[in-house]
Amino acid sequence: MATSQAVSDSSQPAQSQTVRVVIKGRVQGVFYRNWTIENAIQLGLKGWVRNRKDGSVEALFSGNPNSVQEMEQRCRRGPPAAMVTGLEVFPSDDDPGSGFERKPTV
Repeated sequence: MATSQAVSDSSQPAQSQTVRVVIKGRVQGVFYRNWTIENAIQLGLKGWVRNRKDGSVEALFSGNPNSVQEMEQRCRRGPPAAMVTGLEVFPSDDDPGSGFERKPTV
């Protein structure tokens, strides 16, 4: 009976979290966006990533809260050539879309 109870518990709708992240430092020209897309897809997240004219990278991550938190931690390190000096995380109600994409620079 415990097994069937666990199965019914896991069929509950999954909790979802959406955050907007701004990454500062040497994060443009170091494949940060491609790295972000690969990691987000690996973690099953939806959302987007884009460069900003001020030199930062902005992203929206949506999905399982544990995966969102893991992505935040990965963004603090970034790809090998990046030098992350700051990371800001904001709760968001934005629509993440149906996959993970690169958006144009703003």
